[in-house]
Amino acid sequence: MIPVTKPFIPPLSEYNRYLKGIWKRSWLTNNGPLVNELEMGLKERLGVPYCLFVGNGTIALQMAIKALNLKGEIITTPFSYVATTSSIVWEGATPIFADIHPQTLNIDPSKIESLITSKTSAILATHCFGNPCGINEIDQIAKKYGLKVIYDAAHCFGTNYLGKSVYHYGDISTTSFHATKLFHSVEGGAVFTAEQALFEKLGYLRNFGHDGPEKFSGVGINGKNSEFHAAMGLINLRYIDRIQQKRKEQYRYYQNKLPDSLVQFIQLEDEAGFNFAYFPVIFQSEEFALEVKRVLEINQIYPRRYFYPSLSQLNYVKGYTPISDDIASRILCLPIYHELTVEEQDLVCRFILTALNS
Repeated sequence: MIPVTKPFIPPLSEYNRYLKGIWKRSWLTNNGPLVNELEMGLKERLGVPYCLFVGNGTIALQMAIKALNLKGEIITTPFSYVATTSSIVWEGATPIFADIHPQTLNIDPSKIESLITSKTSAILATHCFGNPCGINEIDQIAKKYGLKVIYDAAHCFGTNYLGKSVYHYGDISTTSFHATKLFHSVEGGAVFTAEQALFEKLGYLRNFGHDGPEKFSGVGINGKNSEFHAAMGLINLRYIDRIQQKRKEQYRYYQNKLPDSLVQFIQLEDEAGFNFAYFPVIFQSEEFALEVKRVLEINQIYPRRYFYPSLSQLNYVKGYTPISDDIASRILCLPIYHELTVEEQDLVCRFILTALNS
């Protein structure tokens, strides 16, 4: 069987060394030493001023919305994982969908301004598949109208934009360290900001609002993560260069094997800074995409319809996004993970070409 992804698993002996320390200290959670060590390692690796390790990428988004005190309408993308939209709704705001660019698959900045009203409080954009949004254009619009900006950078570990980590941009950037991600801590996520006051507020939000054992600084939630997850993150941080290099080689191999006369690849905003975390392929029609999926699955190869359906089609929101709807209907993400072999990639490509030429 060839799944769409598998997590990178480091040597068990390395994890066991961390477990011995956890057992000895009996400090399992609540901002333990490994959590602090991971946050410092992430800051050094990414060159970001402030970072908080949290429970997952969804709670990171919810904390970002709460920290910025966002109300009313938030302009966002219809092409992302459901958590991008559901977090807005969960926090009592209304998602307003700006359609996507048909090549980059990111929110189209040219479609944002016409959607801004007196109720608009922010723009929440996803760097889809690790491909940075039009950050400069979004920033200009936000400044013009006094809006906050959150970037859902769940796919973006290792992605740079104009020479800096994408986590530098926006009022807050969030990410996921779920096991399916390029860099993972089994479960986990992070929030990043350049503002000290916002960082401190996020710190309170992460831990029920605690400002000491008997004092609270506003409403908070349990957004913490454990020493066990931090240990996995610390080990995987040592391997991330190797992981990313392998992913780049696999990405390029797929590109060379699949002719662009039959499929469309995404247009990269900053190719030099791309992290090659996913390999999305857009087919000429939904019929072709579904036939490829059928043929692959018959042969125990499991791509995914990332992202289907378009989020504007959810039954608890409204939106008119014909480009996103169209792309969502005919895109598949192909298997890509550290242990995937060239021979397995050849097999995937062979079945795709057979399905397209039948």
